[in-house]
Amino acid sequence: MTVWEQRWHPFRGEWVLFTSHRSRRPWLGEQTAVSSVSAVDYDPGCALCPGNVRLGGERNADYTGPWWFTNDLPTFGTDAPAVVDNDPIYRRVSARGAAEVVCHHPAHSRSFAAMTAAEMAGVVDLWRERSTALAARPEVNSVLVFENRGAAVGTSNPHPHSQIYAGELVYGTLDREASVAAEHLASSGRAIGKEVLDRELTAGRVVVDGDSFVACVPWFARYAYETIILPRRPVASLGDLDDAESADLGATLAALVRCYDTLWGIEMPYVLALHQAPCDGRPMVGYPFHLELHPPLRSPDTMKYLAGPEVGGGSMTNERDPDETAEELIEAHRRAESCR
Repeated sequence: MTVWEQRWHPFRGEWVLFTSHRSRRPWLGEQTAVSSVSAVDYDPGCALCPGNVRLGGERNADYTGPWWFTNDLPTFGTDAPAVVDNDPIYRRVSARGAAEVVCHHPAHSRSFAAMTAAEMAGVVDLWRERSTALAARPEVNSVLVFENRGAAVGTSNPHPHSQIYAGELVYGTLDREASVAAEHLASSGRAIGKEVLDRELTAGRVVVDGDSFVACVPWFARYAYETIILPRRPVASLGDLDDAESADLGATLAALVRCYDTLWGIEMPYVLALHQAPCDGRPMVGYPFHLELHPPLRSPDTMKYLAGPEVGGGSMTNERDPDETAEELIEAHRRAESCR
């Protein structure tokens, strides 16, 4: 079925343009070669492997599970210089806060797809612990946990790791989501996350159906193979999860990454972001905690490039039908789990 319409993104409060008929146009542009993945468990030249020395001269711990450290070249930090702000137009503040790196596993090539349930639970627990600790700092207004996976999205080190940025800055997407959620709750009395979950559960786009979390290709997907992971119980942040929910989030995420890797038989590049409520003092009742995974590929060798409408116009265009890409990922999920 051709989808040629605008769809409202209920979390971001913006329109997404769908033009699935354009996916059939001839493509004479650049072809993307997915980089090969190392199969070694230890790389002596890797700055993130256990026991190795990093850029600043610090030696990594001989860690055996998930482990974090302060980024050697941080985006936010306690040493950020103070600034004087006296211009109402060209405003500025100090980049105070923290930037941390979380190594998921000591093995250099061990992605989420190959990790056990216990190992995944450990990663999510560490994200939860660090997010809670950082959110409590007086200079921190938001905490963003993310993973850049693969050379196609610009990751500088293939060792399995994520990052946590916590500073005075409230990232624009999180700020917009907080405002949209508050407006929806005030006008309807309902949480927007629950509204979206109820619709996705009956739409046939659920890829991984967990006890506490659901992964699906949303009706409003901005990228061809974008997925979101939604909690069954409305929560605003990682710190709101109990131990069972934290473990199920890890299991759901691992199953989804296995599904991606099975789709075309490559290690799918993606950007993963955990959307949790800002901690800037505003009431956050109704904020829709969720995870978003954005693979940049439209096909095994073709990237989704941000062009005029996205960069110049500020609105995304998706050239695929979410129902069709969901069918592909659901089938990939069946194949992935049948091989376990």
